[in-house]
Amino acid sequence: MTIDQLDARIVSLLTTEPRIGVLECSRRLGVARGTVQARLDRLAARGVITGYGPDIDPAALGFGVTAFVTLQIRQVAGHVPVADQLALIPEVLEAHTITGGGDMLCRVVARDNADLQRVIDLIVDVQGVVRTSSVIALDTPVPYRILPLVRTAGG
Repeated sequence: MTIDQLDARIVSLLTTEPRIGVLECSRRLGVARGTVQARLDRLAARGVITGYGPDIDPAALGFGVTAFVTLQIRQVAGHVPVADQLALIPEVLEAHTITGGGDMLCRVVARDNADLQRVIDLIVDVQGVVRTSSVIALDTPVPYRILPLVRTAGG
């Protein structure tokens, strides 16, 4: 789905100031409230907007270590059963099937390095996981972001 410039402006404003509401958004953008609401509804229905929740910093919750864990899995049952089990581990924030040397890549968090070992042990215990390899993130010079892409897509 493509978005136009108004969609991009709406998403950009609500991303930078998520608490302003539809009425204030319409006032700042100089368009009708109904237009903003209709655009938001359409973007949500098409899966462009996937949520409105607060962004949470795991480090602020006491999970100061972020690691990326590559998994090799048995190909007999595929990745779905493994992903279902990974979803039960709270410290697994994301899991992606990938190309290359591994089969899945997970972003995980832990309280410290010893706790990371506990999390990796939980992952290795998942039926279908053959081997893992992990790297610890030292810093996040470019955090997850979407606005540059939204602005590019909106023209």
